Amino acid sequence: MEYIRIATIEDEFEAQILTSILAERQIKHYLKSFHDSAYDGLFQKNYGWGALFAPKDNEQEILEIIEDIRKSV
Repeated sequence: MEYIRIATIEDEFEAQILTSILAERQIKHYLKSFHDSAYDGLFQKNYGWGALFAPKDNEQEILEIIEDIRKSV
């Protein structure tokens, strides 16, 4: 199964909520943090906290979940 980049995650809080919801719905995914201790988080300030990768088949559902999370915060 091929994973694609679905979205940029804004912060750790969003990542935790999203991971919890996706696990509950049994949607396969992984998060890649942009944090690099050598640069003291410089990339996170410029590019967001990280990126979410998942199968293309789940893209629309995940984008809707992210939109709901961002509206509620």
